[in-house]
Amino acid sequence: MPRNGSNGAPTRGARRKARTRAALIEGARAVFARQGVDATAIAEITEAADVGFGSFYNHFASKEEIAEAVLTEVIAEQGAAVERLTAKLDDPAEVVSVAHRYFVRRARSDPDWARVLIRLDVSHRVASAALGAHARRDLERGIKAGRFEVGDRGVAFWSAGGALLAVMRGVLDGELRSGADVHHAENVLRMLGLPAAEAAEVARRPLPTMAVD
Repeated sequence: MPRNGSNGAPTRGARRKARTRAALIEGARAVFARQGVDATAIAEITEAADVGFGSFYNHFASKEEIAEAVLTEVIAEQGAAVERLTAKLDDPAEVVSVAHRYFVRRARSDPDWARVLIRLDVSHRVASAALGAHARRDLERGIKAGRFEVGDRGVAFWSAGGALLAVMRGVLDGELRSGADVHHAENVLRMLGLPAAEAAEVARRPLPTMAVD
């Protein structure tokens, strides 16, 4: 069956297939947030999606493949939000601060979303593909502008990302109180070479209006 009709619009079958795939991703997202990837059976995903078990393999070859699809979707949504949030900022240090603060705050305001990000075992590879380009770009801009001084760009990139995931987990576990976003951003900026007083000032600048509470 052709994917598109004669007028270029998706056929009824293509639309139905797209809806099923979207339902599977949404179902997997809910189950993964609750119990993680390893503890999830494909039957639980299809049940959550309210589709037949056999339909799963029409869209995904394995549980790991749908896990990557879920994470890619989750990260892409928030990556686009951060891009809009920081679009008018001129200071590369403030861009990094706002991005990190956004994700920490998001973990507090939307724990289900954060649990998906934390619990998916494929997170490092997919997160790097989905958000890495933005993070590396912001790091390079800061270095070029003389705002950041790092000994090794790769280490700085992975250290900042690893710290972010750890702080988000601390928020989810109730170990970190309100204000963790500011302290985390301050620490990341200091790690990237900003003097302590300046890192503290940048991390405490008012967030753009799109920021989550």
